Amino acid sequence: MELKVKLYLTDEEGEKFMGIGVLWLLERVAEHSSLRQGAMSLGISYTKALAMVQNLERELGIAVLNRQKGGSTRSGATLTPFAHEFIALYRHFEQDAKQRTEASYHAFSAELGTLIDRYDTTEE
Repeated sequence: MELKVKLYLTDEEGEKFMGIGVLWLLERVAEHSSLRQGAMSLGISYTKALAMVQNLERELGIAVLNRQKGGSTRSGATLTPFAHEFIALYRHFEQDAKQRTEASYHAFSAELGTLIDRYDTTEE
């Protein structure tokens, strides 16, 4: 038996706006200085990536990307200072939540083993 934990933030209607996919996208944008390149590296469309970012920005009420359009270079996008700190904060939250869940799971697993042993009739 194994535990799998997926964390995400939802809005008032229960719709996801932040999770590991958005986190990976922001990290790839930071790496490539481009939303398009970040999306391509994850195998998602630019349109989907843009919607993910816009949804996050709408829910947080603050920009996570500095967008630069036009010109022959189409400079791309960089993360705002807020976004860099948000990534670090979310990573810390995610790791802490998973560690706490793991500890709880280990206690559950031990108690489940004891319970199964009490009811296991195959040894009789």
